[in-house]
Amino acid sequence: MSRITKVESMTLEYPEPNDNNTLRRVTLCRLETDDGVVGWGEAITMWAEACHATEVMIDGLSDLLIGRDPLDQQVISRQVAERAWWFGPEGIASFARSAIDIALWDLRGKVSGQSLVQMLGGAVTDRIPVLASTHAFDPSLEVEAERHGRYVRDGFHGVKIGLGKKGDARLGYEYDRDVRFMQLLREAVGPKADIMFDRGQHLKWDVGHAVKLTKKWEEYGLRWIEEPLEPWDVQGFRQIRSHCTSLIATGERCWTTEQYLRLIDTGIVDVIGCDPGRAGGITGFRELILAVEKAQLWFNAHAWSSAIVSAASLALSATSHRVVYFELKPIDNPMQNELVSNPFWHEGGYISPRTAPGLGIDVDEKVVAKYRVRR
Repeated sequence: MSRITKVESMTLEYPEPNDNNTLRRVTLCRLETDDGVVGWGEAITMWAEACHATEVMIDGLSDLLIGRDPLDQQVISRQVAERAWWFGPEGIASFARSAIDIALWDLRGKVSGQSLVQMLGGAVTDRIPVLASTHAFDPSLEVEAERHGRYVRDGFHGVKIGLGKKGDARLGYEYDRDVRFMQLLREAVGPKADIMFDRGQHLKWDVGHAVKLTKKWEEYGLRWIEEPLEPWDVQGFRQIRSHCTSLIATGERCWTTEQYLRLIDTGIVDVIGCDPGRAGGITGFRELILAVEKAQLWFNAHAWSSAIVSAASLALSATSHRVVYFELKPIDNPMQNELVSNPFWHEGGYISPRTAPGLGIDVDEKVVAKYRVRR
């Protein structure tokens, strides 16, 4: 019988080409058994102080893991969540729980010889359409439109573009410029491709601006507007819904199943975003999917960090008919194309979940060492 003998936390820092080469960070959890089996988890911590705090939290929770049977994954995850409740169900505690939970599922699968999809009860689809998810950063709108048009020609079913990001695109700040970009983008991607926009958290839109811009974008076939307002502005979201016809996506900043349930009850959302590296790991995302199915809504995985979260998100997405797309970063990047020996990519515009044990990925520990931040 395998036993967990090592629990290690580490933060990786890397340049993200899809975000104008901005330095980004993730915190990983590495579990190892006495017979050398390794499971990996991830938290999307980003900021240096959050990374350091999450490492401390994972290390502190290790006494609940050492000596345990990986097949008891569900019980261990519950015990970790119960203890982390004392620190607060959100924030750093949730980052730590998420990373540990993903690592436990990975380890359980590798020990038992089952893929994550098998452990989740099986897939309802063997392929999911892909969406190119990136940020705009070039000062030329024509260049940005053509770049995203190439992604569609390469097989992606559509594009989702983050606004207000690093670089010189200046999208999300000026109404006329944003409308012009949508015109160019629709010309570049063609009439059938889906277009989504994601308001970055650095942008501050009021309801009037959000409604005016969304309605104008809808003239060019906007599929959904993501996070147009701060998540607590329920009344503002209701006003957008009453004036606009495109889907409304939000939920990326929720931490717990309870928060997602409250969000669903407001009636303001069509597409719920979730990241297992933030919202309770695979266990938390699975609970959300059940709630989404019950409410007959849609969900979309926010898999914009490493291949670890991508693997977890892809398997979860394949278990439900309520998934919309699977997001892929279209530009090669360290956490997707270096970290694992078998990177994720689409085939003919579709992607399939992995069938190998656990998350189905092989993490290269030399790459982990290359990007690791030492305290």
